[in-house]
Amino acid sequence: MHTDLAPEYRGSADALAAAAILRKCVHCGFCTATCPTYQLLGDELDGPRGRIYLMKAVLEGVAPTRKTQAHLDRCLTCRNCESTCPSGVSYGQLIDIGRKLVDAKVTRPAAEKALRWTLSEGLPSALFAPTLKLGQMLRPMLPGVLQGKVPPKQHAGRWPTAVHQRKVLLLAGCVQPAMTPNINSATARVLDAAGIQCLIVAKAGCCGAVKFHLNDQEGAKAQMRVNIDAWWPYLSEVEAILMNASGCGVTVKEYGHLLHDDPAYAAKAARISELTKDLSEWLPELSVQLASKVSRDWAAQAGAIAFHPPCTLQHGQQLRGGVEKHMGELGFNIKITGAESHLCCGSAGTYSVLNPGLSGQLRERKLGHLNTTFGAERPDLIVSANMGCITHLQSGTTTPVRHWIEVLDQALNESA
Repeated sequence: MHTDLAPEYRGSADALAAAAILRKCVHCGFCTATCPTYQLLGDELDGPRGRIYLMKAVLEGVAPTRKTQAHLDRCLTCRNCESTCPSGVSYGQLIDIGRKLVDAKVTRPAAEKALRWTLSEGLPSALFAPTLKLGQMLRPMLPGVLQGKVPPKQHAGRWPTAVHQRKVLLLAGCVQPAMTPNINSATARVLDAAGIQCLIVAKAGCCGAVKFHLNDQEGAKAQMRVNIDAWWPYLSEVEAILMNASGCGVTVKEYGHLLHDDPAYAAKAARISELTKDLSEWLPELSVQLASKVSRDWAAQAGAIAFHPPCTLQHGQQLRGGVEKHMGELGFNIKITGAESHLCCGSAGTYSVLNPGLSGQLRERKLGHLNTTFGAERPDLIVSANMGCITHLQSGTTTPVRHWIEVLDQALNESA
Protein backbone atom coordinates (compact mmCIF):
# COMPACT_ATOMS: atom_id res chain seq x y z
CA MET A 1 0.00 0.00 0.00
CA HIS A 2 1.71 3.19 -1.22
CA THR A 3 1.34 6.27 0.98
CA ASP A 4 1.91 9.86 -0.23
CA LEU A 5 2.89 11.61 2.98
CA ALA A 6 1.49 15.07 3.48
CA PRO A 7 4.17 17.81 3.64
CA GLU A 8 3.83 18.14 7.42
CA TYR A 9 4.80 14.47 7.88
CA ARG A 10 7.63 14.09 5.39
CA GLY A 11 10.30 14.78 8.01
CA SER A 12 8.58 12.80 10.78
CA ALA A 13 10.24 9.59 11.95
CA ASP A 14 6.84 8.27 13.11
CA ALA A 15 5.23 8.97 9.75
CA LEU A 16 8.09 7.39 7.83
CA ALA A 17 7.89 4.31 10.03
CA ALA A 18 4.12 4.12 9.49
CA ALA A 19 4.53 4.45 5.73
CA ALA A 20 7.03 1.57 5.75
CA ILE A 21 4.55 -0.61 7.66
CA LEU A 22 1.69 0.36 5.34
CA ARG A 23 3.80 -0.62 2.33
CA LYS A 24 3.45 -4.28 3.37
CA CYS A 25 -0.35 -4.24 3.44
CA VAL A 26 -1.98 -5.84 0.36
CA HIS A 27 -5.63 -5.12 1.30
CA CYS A 28 -6.40 -8.85 1.57
CA GLY A 29 -8.75 -8.52 4.55
CA PHE A 30 -7.65 -11.72 6.27
CA CYS A 31 -7.16 -9.60 9.41
CA THR A 32 -10.81 -8.54 9.41
CA ALA A 33 -11.97 -12.12 9.88
CA THR A 34 -10.11 -12.49 13.18
CA CYS A 35 -10.67 -9.00 14.63
CA PRO A 36 -12.80 -9.07 17.81
CA THR A 37 -14.30 -5.60 17.35
CA TYR A 38 -15.22 -6.25 13.73
CA GLN A 39 -16.93 -9.47 14.77
CA LEU A 40 -18.99 -7.58 17.36
CA LEU A 41 -19.76 -4.43 15.36
CA GLY A 42 -19.58 -5.52 11.73
CA ASP A 43 -18.11 -2.16 10.71
CA GLU A 44 -15.16 -2.18 8.31
CA LEU A 45 -13.71 0.82 10.15
CA ASP A 46 -13.71 -1.22 13.37
CA GLY A 47 -11.42 -3.82 11.83
CA PRO A 48 -7.68 -3.61 11.10
CA ARG A 49 -8.05 -2.97 7.37
CA GLY A 50 -10.49 -0.12 7.94
CA ARG A 51 -8.32 1.43 10.63
CA ILE A 52 -5.34 1.15 8.28
CA TYR A 53 -7.27 3.16 5.67
CA LEU A 54 -8.08 5.78 8.31
CA MET A 55 -4.44 6.10 9.37
CA LYS A 56 -3.26 6.21 5.75
CA ALA A 57 -5.69 9.07 5.10
CA VAL A 58 -4.35 11.04 8.07
CA LEU A 59 -0.78 10.55 6.87
CA GLU A 60 -1.81 11.85 3.47
CA GLY A 61 -3.28 15.03 4.92
CA VAL A 62 -6.94 14.23 5.65
CA ALA A 63 -7.94 15.92 8.90
CA PRO A 64 -8.89 13.34 11.56
CA THR A 65 -12.13 13.70 13.49
CA ARG A 66 -13.58 12.40 16.72
CA LYS A 67 -15.00 9.55 14.66
CA THR A 68 -11.48 8.67 13.46
CA GLN A 69 -10.29 8.77 17.06
CA ALA A 70 -13.17 6.57 18.23
CA HIS A 71 -12.44 3.85 15.66
CA LEU A 72 -8.78 3.77 16.72
CA ASP A 73 -9.74 3.81 20.40
CA ARG A 74 -11.99 0.79 19.92
CA CYS A 75 -9.01 -1.31 18.79
CA LEU A 76 -8.02 -3.69 21.61
CA THR A 77 -4.40 -3.82 20.39
CA CYS A 78 -4.77 -7.59 20.75
CA ARG A 79 -2.60 -8.07 17.62
CA ASN A 80 -4.65 -11.06 16.50
CA CYS A 81 -4.43 -9.48 13.05
CA GLU A 82 -0.64 -9.82 13.16
CA SER A 83 -0.97 -13.56 13.65
CA THR A 84 -3.38 -13.70 10.69
CA CYS A 85 -1.59 -11.32 8.30
CA PRO A 86 0.23 -13.16 5.46
CA SER A 87 2.29 -10.05 4.67
CA GLY A 88 3.81 -9.42 8.10
CA VAL A 89 2.19 -6.03 8.74
CA SER A 90 3.31 -4.73 12.18
CA TYR A 91 -0.15 -3.48 13.06
CA GLY A 92 0.62 -3.01 16.76
CA GLN A 93 3.34 -0.50 15.96
CA LEU A 94 1.14 1.18 13.36
CA ILE A 95 -1.84 1.70 15.67
CA ASP A 96 0.42 3.28 18.31
CA ILE A 97 1.70 5.77 15.73
CA GLY A 98 -1.79 6.42 14.38
CA ARG A 99 -3.23 7.15 17.81
CA LYS A 100 -0.37 9.51 18.55
CA LEU A 101 -0.89 11.49 15.33
CA VAL A 102 -4.67 11.63 15.72
CA ASP A 103 -4.56 12.64 19.40
CA ALA A 104 -2.23 15.49 18.46
CA LYS A 105 -5.00 16.93 16.27
CA VAL A 106 -8.26 15.88 17.93
CA THR A 107 -9.10 17.22 21.39
CA ARG A 108 -10.85 14.81 23.70
CA PRO A 109 -13.76 15.86 25.94
CA ALA A 110 -12.72 16.89 29.45
CA ALA A 111 -14.27 13.86 31.19
CA GLU A 112 -12.55 11.46 28.81
CA LYS A 113 -9.21 13.17 29.24
CA ALA A 114 -9.62 13.05 33.03
CA LEU A 115 -10.37 9.31 33.03
CA ARG A 116 -7.42 8.51 30.80
CA TRP A 117 -5.11 10.69 32.92
CA THR A 118 -6.33 8.97 36.10
CA LEU A 119 -5.57 5.54 34.65
CA SER A 120 -2.20 6.62 33.25
CA GLU A 121 -1.04 8.23 36.47
CA GLY A 122 -2.93 6.16 39.03
CA LEU A 123 -2.30 2.56 38.05
CA PRO A 124 1.54 2.78 38.10
CA SER A 125 1.45 5.04 41.19
CA ALA A 126 2.54 4.15 44.70
CA LEU A 127 -0.96 5.28 45.74
CA PHE A 128 -2.58 2.40 43.86
CA ALA A 129 -1.97 -0.19 46.61
CA PRO A 130 -3.52 1.82 49.49
CA THR A 131 -6.41 2.88 47.25
CA LEU A 132 -7.08 -0.74 46.33
CA LYS A 133 -6.90 -1.75 49.99
CA LEU A 134 -9.55 0.84 50.83
CA GLY A 135 -11.69 -0.41 47.95
CA GLN A 136 -11.37 -3.99 49.22
CA MET A 137 -12.52 -2.89 52.68
CA LEU A 138 -15.56 -1.19 51.15
CA ARG A 139 -16.13 -3.85 48.48
CA PRO A 140 -19.48 -5.17 49.85
CA MET A 141 -20.91 -1.64 49.60
CA LEU A 142 -19.68 -0.97 46.05
CA PRO A 143 -21.93 -1.24 42.99
CA GLY A 144 -21.63 -4.53 41.13
CA VAL A 145 -19.71 -2.99 38.22
CA LEU A 146 -17.05 -1.69 40.62
CA GLN A 147 -16.88 -4.91 42.61
CA GLY A 148 -15.67 -6.62 39.44
CA LYS A 149 -12.75 -4.18 39.26
CA VAL A 150 -11.85 -4.65 42.95
CA PRO A 151 -10.96 -8.30 43.60
CA PRO A 152 -11.02 -9.65 47.17
CA LYS A 153 -7.78 -9.36 49.11
CA GLN A 154 -5.27 -12.06 48.22
CA HIS A 155 -2.48 -13.29 50.47
CA ALA A 156 0.92 -13.69 48.87
CA GLY A 157 2.26 -16.56 50.95
CA ARG A 158 5.90 -17.02 51.82
CA TRP A 159 8.80 -15.79 49.72
CA PRO A 160 11.64 -18.36 49.56
CA THR A 161 14.83 -17.39 51.36
CA ALA A 162 17.27 -19.90 49.91
CA VAL A 163 20.24 -18.56 47.95
CA HIS A 164 20.94 -20.35 44.66
CA GLN A 165 23.76 -20.07 42.19
CA ARG A 166 21.25 -19.76 39.35
CA LYS A 167 19.40 -16.45 39.44
CA VAL A 168 16.81 -14.57 37.39
CA LEU A 169 15.32 -11.11 37.61
CA LEU A 170 11.57 -10.86 38.09
CA LEU A 171 9.55 -7.71 37.44
CA ALA A 172 7.14 -7.16 40.32
CA GLY A 173 4.94 -4.93 38.16
CA CYS A 174 2.80 -1.96 39.12
CA VAL A 175 -0.70 -3.37 39.73
CA GLN A 176 0.03 -7.07 40.23
CA PRO A 177 1.72 -6.86 43.67
CA ALA A 178 -1.39 -5.20 45.10
CA MET A 179 -4.15 -7.05 43.23
CA THR A 180 -2.72 -10.57 42.86
CA PRO A 181 0.45 -10.78 44.99
CA ASN A 182 0.45 -14.58 45.09
CA ILE A 183 1.46 -14.73 41.42
CA ASN A 184 4.90 -13.30 42.16
CA SER A 185 5.50 -15.33 45.30
CA ALA A 186 4.23 -18.52 43.62
CA THR A 187 6.67 -17.86 40.78
CA ALA A 188 9.52 -17.49 43.27
CA ARG A 189 8.54 -20.69 45.09
CA VAL A 190 8.30 -22.76 41.91
CA LEU A 191 11.67 -21.53 40.68
CA ASP A 192 13.15 -22.09 44.14
CA ALA A 193 12.04 -25.73 43.94
CA ALA A 194 14.00 -25.93 40.68
CA GLY A 195 17.11 -24.41 42.28
CA ILE A 196 16.66 -20.93 40.82
CA GLN A 197 16.53 -17.72 42.85
CA CYS A 198 14.23 -14.83 41.91
CA LEU A 199 15.56 -11.31 42.40
CA ILE A 200 13.22 -8.31 42.44
CA VAL A 201 14.87 -4.91 42.12
CA ALA A 202 12.84 -2.36 44.06
CA LYS A 203 13.50 0.51 41.66
CA ALA A 204 12.09 -1.41 38.68
CA GLY A 205 8.42 -0.50 38.46
CA CYS A 206 5.79 -0.34 35.74
CA CYS A 207 6.93 -1.81 32.42
CA GLY A 208 5.50 1.25 30.63
CA ALA A 209 2.59 -0.47 28.87
CA VAL A 210 -0.16 1.46 30.66
CA LYS A 211 1.17 4.89 29.75
CA PHE A 212 2.26 3.88 26.28
CA HIS A 213 -1.12 2.54 25.22
CA LEU A 214 -2.85 5.59 26.70
CA ASN A 215 -0.65 7.67 24.38
CA ASP A 216 1.71 9.03 27.02
CA GLN A 217 4.56 7.56 25.05
CA GLU A 218 7.26 9.79 26.48
CA GLY A 219 6.13 9.03 30.02
CA ALA A 220 6.25 5.33 29.18
CA LYS A 221 9.76 5.60 27.78
CA ALA A 222 10.86 7.33 30.98
CA GLN A 223 9.58 4.31 32.95
CA MET A 224 11.44 1.99 30.59
CA ARG A 225 14.71 3.85 31.16
CA VAL A 226 14.21 3.61 34.94
CA ASN A 227 13.77 -0.16 34.65
CA ILE A 228 16.83 -0.53 32.43
CA ASP A 229 18.94 1.45 34.92
CA ALA A 230 17.61 -0.65 37.81
CA TRP A 231 18.31 -3.98 36.12
CA TRP A 232 21.59 -3.17 34.43
CA PRO A 233 23.94 -3.80 37.42
CA TYR A 234 22.45 -7.31 37.87
CA LEU A 235 22.75 -8.59 34.31
CA SER A 236 26.12 -10.22 34.88
CA GLU A 237 24.68 -12.54 37.57
CA VAL A 238 21.31 -13.53 36.11
CA GLU A 239 20.32 -15.89 33.31
CA ALA A 240 17.20 -14.04 32.24
CA ILE A 241 14.61 -11.42 33.05
CA LEU A 242 11.47 -13.50 33.59
CA MET A 243 7.96 -12.11 33.14
CA ASN A 244 4.93 -13.80 34.70
CA ALA A 245 2.55 -11.21 33.21
CA SER A 246 2.44 -11.61 29.45
CA GLY A 247 1.40 -7.97 29.00
CA CYS A 248 4.58 -6.80 30.69
CA GLY A 249 6.58 -9.43 28.83
CA VAL A 250 5.58 -8.29 25.35
CA THR A 251 6.33 -4.67 26.29
CA VAL A 252 9.78 -5.34 27.75
CA LYS A 253 10.64 -7.53 24.77
CA GLU A 254 9.99 -4.45 22.64
CA TYR A 255 12.21 -2.05 24.62
CA GLY A 256 14.86 -2.43 21.94
CA HIS A 257 12.45 -1.24 19.27
CA LEU A 258 10.80 1.48 21.37
CA LEU A 259 14.13 3.03 22.41
CA HIS A 260 16.04 2.35 19.21
CA ASP A 261 16.50 6.08 18.53
CA ASP A 262 17.75 6.91 22.03
CA PRO A 263 21.56 7.11 21.78
CA ALA A 264 22.02 6.65 25.52
CA TYR A 265 19.71 3.64 25.87
CA ALA A 266 19.37 1.93 22.48
CA ALA A 267 22.05 -0.71 23.06
CA LYS A 268 21.02 -1.32 26.66
CA ALA A 269 17.35 -1.61 25.69
CA ALA A 270 18.21 -4.15 23.01
CA ARG A 271 20.14 -6.21 25.57
CA ILE A 272 17.24 -6.09 28.04
CA SER A 273 14.83 -7.25 25.34
CA GLU A 274 17.17 -10.07 24.40
CA LEU A 275 17.29 -11.35 27.99
CA THR A 276 13.53 -11.09 28.60
CA LYS A 277 11.55 -14.32 28.59
CA ASP A 278 7.98 -15.17 29.42
CA LEU A 279 7.77 -17.61 32.31
CA SER A 280 6.20 -20.21 30.01
CA GLU A 281 9.36 -20.24 27.90
CA TRP A 282 11.09 -21.87 30.88
CA LEU A 283 8.40 -24.52 31.31
CA PRO A 284 10.18 -27.13 29.14
CA GLU A 285 13.10 -27.08 31.59
CA LEU A 286 10.96 -26.68 34.71
CA SER A 287 8.67 -29.57 33.78
CA VAL A 288 11.68 -31.90 33.70
CA GLN A 289 13.25 -30.58 36.90
CA LEU A 290 9.99 -30.60 38.87
CA ALA A 291 8.45 -33.81 37.54
CA SER A 292 9.37 -35.81 40.65
CA LYS A 293 8.30 -33.02 43.03
CA VAL A 294 4.76 -32.41 41.77
CA SER A 295 1.92 -34.19 43.56
CA ARG A 296 0.30 -36.14 40.72
CA ASP A 297 -2.64 -36.94 42.98
CA TRP A 298 -3.29 -33.25 43.63
CA ALA A 299 -2.85 -32.44 39.95
CA ALA A 300 -5.49 -35.03 39.09
CA GLN A 301 -7.82 -33.79 41.83
CA ALA A 302 -7.54 -30.24 40.48
CA GLY A 303 -9.98 -31.45 37.85
CA ALA A 304 -10.65 -30.07 34.39
CA ILE A 305 -8.58 -26.94 33.73
CA ALA A 306 -9.36 -24.62 30.82
CA PHE A 307 -6.41 -22.51 29.67
CA HIS A 308 -7.02 -19.04 28.25
CA PRO A 309 -3.89 -17.84 26.39
CA PRO A 310 -3.71 -14.02 26.63
CA CYS A 311 -3.38 -12.07 23.40
CA THR A 312 -0.08 -10.67 24.63
CA LEU A 313 1.22 -14.25 24.85
CA GLN A 314 -0.16 -15.84 21.67
CA HIS A 315 -0.16 -12.81 19.36
CA GLY A 316 2.23 -10.30 20.91
CA GLN A 317 4.96 -12.81 21.80
CA GLN A 318 3.86 -15.51 19.34
CA LEU A 319 4.05 -18.17 22.07
CA ARG A 320 1.50 -20.96 21.73
CA GLY A 321 1.01 -24.45 23.09
CA GLY A 322 3.71 -24.45 25.76
CA VAL A 323 1.61 -24.03 28.89
CA GLU A 324 -0.94 -26.73 28.15
CA LYS A 325 1.69 -29.14 26.78
CA HIS A 326 4.09 -29.01 29.71
CA MET A 327 1.46 -28.67 32.44
CA GLY A 328 -0.14 -31.73 30.90
CA GLU A 329 3.18 -33.57 31.18
CA LEU A 330 3.15 -32.78 34.90
CA GLY A 331 -0.20 -34.53 35.33
CA PHE A 332 -2.74 -31.71 34.93
CA ASN A 333 -5.89 -32.21 32.90
CA ILE A 334 -5.49 -28.92 31.03
CA LYS A 335 -6.87 -27.99 27.62
CA ILE A 336 -7.31 -24.95 25.44
CA THR A 337 -10.80 -24.32 24.12
CA GLY A 338 -11.45 -25.44 20.58
CA ALA A 339 -13.67 -22.42 19.87
CA GLU A 340 -12.16 -18.98 19.20
CA SER A 341 -9.15 -19.51 21.44
CA HIS A 342 -7.44 -16.80 19.38
CA LEU A 343 -9.95 -14.09 20.36
CA CYS A 344 -9.39 -11.49 23.08
CA CYS A 345 -11.23 -11.79 26.40
CA GLY A 346 -11.82 -8.02 26.44
CA SER A 347 -9.44 -7.09 29.24
CA ALA A 348 -6.71 -5.51 27.08
CA GLY A 349 -5.05 -3.36 29.74
CA THR A 350 -7.31 -0.39 30.47
CA TYR A 351 -9.76 -1.29 27.69
CA SER A 352 -12.30 -2.78 30.10
CA VAL A 353 -12.55 0.60 31.83
CA LEU A 354 -12.56 2.76 28.70
CA ASN A 355 -14.83 0.50 26.63
CA PRO A 356 -16.86 -1.48 29.19
CA GLY A 357 -19.66 -2.44 26.80
CA LEU A 358 -17.48 -4.10 24.18
CA SER A 359 -15.19 -5.50 26.86
CA GLY A 360 -18.11 -7.11 28.66
CA GLN A 361 -19.42 -8.70 25.45
CA LEU A 362 -16.01 -10.19 24.71
CA ARG A 363 -15.70 -11.50 28.26
CA GLU A 364 -19.05 -13.28 28.09
CA ARG A 365 -18.20 -14.69 24.67
CA LYS A 366 -14.84 -15.94 25.97
CA LEU A 367 -16.33 -17.48 29.12
CA GLY A 368 -18.97 -19.20 27.02
CA HIS A 369 -16.26 -20.90 24.98
CA LEU A 370 -14.11 -21.71 28.02
CA ASN A 371 -17.11 -23.39 29.62
CA THR A 372 -17.37 -25.80 26.65
CA THR A 373 -13.67 -26.76 26.64
CA PHE A 374 -14.53 -30.16 28.13
CA GLY A 375 -17.84 -30.60 26.33
CA ALA A 376 -20.96 -30.54 28.45
CA GLU A 377 -18.91 -30.51 31.66
CA ARG A 378 -17.86 -27.05 32.83
CA PRO A 379 -14.21 -26.70 33.83
CA ASP A 380 -13.31 -26.83 37.51
CA LEU A 381 -10.71 -24.12 37.02
CA ILE A 382 -9.69 -21.52 34.43
CA VAL A 383 -6.04 -20.51 34.18
CA SER A 384 -4.30 -17.79 32.23
CA ALA A 385 -0.93 -16.03 32.06
CA ASN A 386 -1.76 -12.37 32.62
CA MET A 387 -3.19 -10.67 35.69
CA GLY A 388 -5.50 -8.43 33.63
CA CYS A 389 -7.17 -11.39 31.90
CA ILE A 390 -7.45 -13.25 35.19
CA THR A 391 -9.16 -10.38 37.01
CA HIS A 392 -11.42 -9.57 34.06
CA LEU A 393 -12.58 -13.16 33.55
CA GLN A 394 -13.09 -13.69 37.29
CA SER A 395 -15.46 -10.72 37.38
CA GLY A 396 -17.83 -12.65 35.11
CA THR A 397 -17.78 -16.16 36.58
CA THR A 398 -17.89 -18.09 39.83
CA THR A 399 -15.39 -20.62 38.44
CA PRO A 400 -11.98 -19.87 40.01
CA VAL A 401 -9.59 -18.11 37.63
CA ARG A 402 -5.89 -18.25 38.48
CA HIS A 403 -2.43 -17.97 36.97
CA TRP A 404 -1.08 -21.34 35.86
CA ILE A 405 2.03 -20.82 38.02
CA GLU A 406 -0.18 -20.69 41.13
CA VAL A 407 -1.63 -24.08 40.25
CA LEU A 408 1.82 -25.57 39.72
CA ASP A 409 2.98 -24.03 43.00
CA GLN A 410 0.09 -25.63 44.88
CA ALA A 411 0.88 -29.03 43.40
CA LEU A 412 4.44 -28.66 44.68
CA ASN A 413 3.20 -27.63 48.13
CA GLU A 414 0.94 -30.66 48.34
CA SER A 415 3.84 -32.98 47.65
CA ALA A 416 6.15 -31.33 50.18
